[in-house]
Amino acid sequence: MIWSSPPGRGRSTPLPTRHRTDFDDQARQVLRNLVAAFVAAGSGKDLIVKCTCYLRDRGHFAAFNRVYAEFFADRSPLPARTTVVTRLVRDGVLVEIDGVAAVGPAGQ
Repeated sequence: MIWSSPPGRGRSTPLPTRHRTDFDDQARQVLRNLVAAFVAAGSGKDLIVKCTCYLRDRGHFAAFNRVYAEFFADRSPLPARTTVVTRLVRDGVLVEIDGVAAVGPAGQ
């Protein structure tokens, strides 16, 4: 079974966090939040197959590549990824991510 996280996995959901203005810190927190959402649904970091990543500023692309590679350093290959630069709705949000992960059958 494949499970998709709700869209808009920003820096503040599902784990509360203080306002982060540093892009690298915010990107790491968003990735941790994404994993937390998958764990709550019975999946996990090792079962993420694809992420769709939304960046507010094109200038953050290289930093995001680095943070993504570091976060998934224990994975080979990295989860597939689409990254787009767009205007994000919430003030202060520099990156949002949604993803798709595999989960086992119910009861496992």
